[in-house]
Amino acid sequence: MSATHPPTAALLQLVRDARIIVCTGSGGVGKTTTAAVLALEGARLGRRAVVVTIDPARRLADALGLEGLTNTASRIDGPWRGELWALMLDTKSTFDDLVVKHAESPEQAEGILANRFYRNISGALSGTQEYMAMEKLYELHEDTDFDLIVVDTPPTRNALDFLEAPRRLTHFLDHKLFRIIIAPTRGVLRAATYAAQTFLRTVSRVVGGEVVDDAITFFRAFEGMEQGFKERAAKVIDLLTHDETSFVLVTAPRRDVVEEATYFATRLGEADIPVRALIVNRMHPHFSSAAPGALRERARTLDRSDLGGLYANLADFAQVAANEEAHLQGLSQRVAPAPVFRVPFLRSDVHDLDGLAEVARHLFPHDLRAG
Repeated sequence: MSATHPPTAALLQLVRDARIIVCTGSGGVGKTTTAAVLALEGARLGRRAVVVTIDPARRLADALGLEGLTNTASRIDGPWRGELWALMLDTKSTFDDLVVKHAESPEQAEGILANRFYRNISGALSGTQEYMAMEKLYELHEDTDFDLIVVDTPPTRNALDFLEAPRRLTHFLDHKLFRIIIAPTRGVLRAATYAAQTFLRTVSRVVGGEVVDDAITFFRAFEGMEQGFKERAAKVIDLLTHDETSFVLVTAPRRDVVEEATYFATRLGEADIPVRALIVNRMHPHFSSAAPGALRERARTLDRSDLGGLYANLADFAQVAANEEAHLQGLSQRVAPAPVFRVPFLRSDVHDLDGLAEVARHLFPHDLRAG
């Protein structure tokens, strides 16, 4: 398999066959744009596709030419055989829906939603966004008839939280301290271990006794719901590792960004999750097949002519392109046999459907897309 000339049909086949595509990568590498392009191609192929972003910068709405997105999928009209939908994760709304779903009664749900501790953590607690992204993915998979779901994840290091959030929730719900706190009576709490009581007193001194009381009230109101959350988390884990879910790694050719992508590819491999495709955005073009050194030598021989400067510039471009290929070599080997796709610098930033179509032309050549 040639890294320079990948089997371009592989990505088209992925969009045709996958039920879920998870786009991962560092921030600022065109990951959101790539996710939108894959969903758009799915719609072009006749699929009912939805793209989900948890990027608060709202770049997806801009790329789709929309004023904004909400936690509910919005349909985008266009000249495609299928359907294209998009939404942006609202962490708190998703958490609220999950509480209502698992509560044993409307009263229990109302008590949790009104709790001050819950209102503070539902949109801001570390890891909450990542878990709710998983919940939204599961919801779309189970409760809708979308046949292609494309997920745009947070930047790379946070994307690991995206993968690990379901397991972290399960571990938390099984933790001894959580079991103590949700004990139904203060008598039981007083009988808790000395270490737990010391912990609560320490937290009270730092954040205030009222905050701790709110937290204890919240966790006790949560009692009876934890099994539903745990079962849901287990299903999410299964969904992420299922054959119908494919991970696409998006990067740029800069050395530091490639190192981040390599780190994430390694972590995916440790979880037995293969990278199905590597997409490298903003590549410098190869204007010549000649090596940079040969071009520089040619520039020296033409030093006194206008062509000398042109050859010097060509040598500089060739050196940049060669450096980018060198940066990518290890990553390409790490994700093998996944194909590598290169998207060059475009004339302008992608901010509408025409821009998405231009990216698609590089990922899905016209002769392969016919029909």
